[in-house]
Amino acid sequence: MGAEILDEVFAVIENRRDNPKKESYVSGLLAKGEGAVFGKVEEEADELVEACKGSDRKAIVHEAADLIFHTMVLLAAKGVKLEEVMAELKRRRR
Repeated sequence: MGAEILDEVFAVIENRRDNPKKESYVSGLLAKGEGAVFGKVEEEADELVEACKGSDRKAIVHEAADLIFHTMVLLAAKGVKLEEVMAELKRRRR
């Protein structure tokens, strides 16, 4: 599995931003405002660091996925396209 899953998940996040659904976690989080999204990114970053202090690989993978997901929610909230971030990473690769 490649990076395509990031595009797929980001498209769903943008859809939930643009077309909120009551049962959607993303729609609910975004409805709480940027502060709530900031808080989730901070929380997930802390949880990833804590997981990395241990040796539970499954926990590290889980927390890394949570952080990446919530970072994408924050990007969508700010109107930043995932492609912009990918282009910046590519630029740095040179």
